[in-house]
Amino acid sequence: MEMLCIAHRGGAGHEPENTVLAVRKALELNADGIEVDVYNVEGELMVIHDETLERTTNGIGSVAGKSVDYLRSLDAGKGERIPMLREIFDTVAGRAFINIELKGSDTALPVKDLIAQYAGRPGWNYDRFLVSAFDHRELSKAAHCGIPIGVLWHRPPRDWETVAAELDAASVNLHFKHANRRLIEKAHLREMKVFAYTVNLHSDIRRMREKNVDGIFTDYPERVLS
Repeated sequence: MEMLCIAHRGGAGHEPENTVLAVRKALELNADGIEVDVYNVEGELMVIHDETLERTTNGIGSVAGKSVDYLRSLDAGKGERIPMLREIFDTVAGRAFINIELKGSDTALPVKDLIAQYAGRPGWNYDRFLVSAFDHRELSKAAHCGIPIGVLWHRPPRDWETVAAELDAASVNLHFKHANRRLIEKAHLREMKVFAYTVNLHSDIRRMREKNVDGIFTDYPERVLS
């Protein structure tokens, strides 16, 4: 099976990360999937990676401590605004699957509700989504309802199989340096996929293919698809 190419933060190697512009670039490059990060701010799902604004925007302070109006007024790079998750869904429009990583608290239920709204539309179904998080307690709120779950670790613990089974995970998402053959084989025996992040060098992309990883997150989709 061909290794899936998932554009990390919308293809951050080419355009400002987690923006509509980055997602459009990833789609132009024919990425199989798009990965974005979300926080819940005033009930709206805002697409941004960091807890604070300084690195990726011209704003100052914590994401959670600001209003939606303030966040939407910021420049996230090249004049792009911080998108709302539904804008990402509308931009993708079924042309790739979407991995939503839950970054802040109280994100799982609104993400779950938004996916349910889109899953019944033409070109969409639950299999076009993957919800992942390092916070497995928050992630559990989106589990067991038909939405594929990606259990996320840097380095999986010894009991990773138990944790993944409890969440009925569709995938194990981990740092590529910890994607070893034994783990991959065990995951495949449990009918789980293994997705590795963040793989940008040609040598590492080749190594992941050789290990039979199911997909990789990359800032440069063209390196995977060439």
